[in-house]
Formats: sequence, structure tokens, C-alpha cells
Amino acid sequence: MAKKVINQNDYINLELLNSIGSEYIFNNLPINRLNNKTTSQISSNETKIKNLADLKDSINSIEDCKLKKNSKQIILGEGNINSPLMIIGEAPNSKDDLSGKIFSSEDGDLLQKMLLAINIKKQDVYTTYAINFRPPDDRKPTASEIRRYSYFLKKHIEIINPKLIVSLGSTAMEALTGLNSKISSERGEWKQIIIKNTNYHVMITFDPSYLLRIPENKKYAWEDLKKIKKKIDELDLKI
Repeated sequence: MAKKVINQNDYINLELLNSIGSEYIFNNLPINRLNNKTTSQISSNETKIKNLADLKDSINSIEDCKLKKNSKQIILGEGNINSPLMIIGEAPNSKDDLSGKIFSSEDGDLLQKMLLAINIKKQDVYTTYAINFRPPDDRKPTASEIRRYSYFLKKHIEIINPKLIVSLGSTAMEALTGLNSKISSERGEWKQIIIKNTNYHVMITFDPSYLLRIPENKKYAWEDLKKIKKKIDELDLKI
């Protein structure tokens, strides 16, 4: 089926707000992507890949961790390591733990639709979780677990060095900002975090798994997506 193209300044009806479907995209000009890489780009990629491998080894060396003991494997990250947009979810679920992939179930399908609604493909961004091992019975990580893994998350951000970060859900919010308030009171406004003297813009919004349970809040997630799209355009980021 051909996609219906709408302009981002057009009126968007309630059905679209509630569905955040992939049938609708913004009418943007084509993005040019250079295929040829310079020597410095290749060197930078190699450094990132090595640093990510070292980070994975560091996380795998954690001792006395219930999350690690109850998981089949570590889930680090996937996607474009040079993307200016980094998306941080909460924690792997049972399907992720089996597949070794991030957002591998219905929540990933919804995330893909959300990104397509602002003309972004999931494979063109970098995705990770705030917690790298599946919590037992897919429970919410404890405050101490979040604090423990926030150290590695910030190292992860430092390596990827994105321009924008989208934080999905309360676990990611707490790991990034230390906030443990309700998502509804923090979402929708750009915040800043500082890691190693570098400022990062962060947008807090709902996790896709939550939106699957509470679909009436999709309209608020759509408002957040429009702000993310606006910031991408303002900064002239190529994704």
C-alpha cells in the first residue's frame, strides 16, 4: 500500500494521534547520505567499535547481580553507531533475552511506527536499554539496580556521543537524570544532562510497552515526537 504523505503543518486528526501509524510520514526533502568514508571516519568507527566491545566486557564482568544471573545474555545496543539520535529503553524482556535483539517484540513494532511517523527508520538510529540484562519475570528494575547500571549507560552515551537522546520509560529516565517522578510530569520538555563536560539534549517520553497497555496516551507520545522532529530540523541533523 502506498504511504499517504502529509505536510507537518497540516491538521492531524485524532485518529492519527491515537494510532501513530506508519501510513503517515512528513513530507520532507530526500536526505543525502555519502557512501564514501574518509580515513578519519573509518578510524572513528574502529574506535567506537572497540570501545563498545570493551564496555560489553565490563558489563559482563559484573558480579553478584541477580539480573545477570537470571538472563541468558547481555543486550548492549544496535543500529547506527554514528547516528545523532540515541534511543534508550528500559530493560530487555523475555523475547529480547532469547533473540539477543533490542525491541524485538510488539513494543519494537510500535517504536518503528512512531519513528516512521517522523520519517525516521529504526535502523538509522542507535538503540539501547538502561539495563543490559533482563529482570526476572520482566519486573521493573530496583532503584539500586538502576543506579548500578546508570554508570555503564553513561559510558555508553559517551562512546556513541549523540546529539539528541530519547528516553523511553521511567527506568531510562531515572538512570539518565536521577528523577523518579511520574513520566507524565516530566515528558514533553527538553532537558539536559552532562556527561564528561558534554551537554546532551534529552526528551523523556512513554515507553512503547506502556503505550501498548495504555493506548490512550499515544496522543501525548505523538506530541513528544513532533518536538523531537522539530529539534532535529532546528539542528539540521541528518538521520
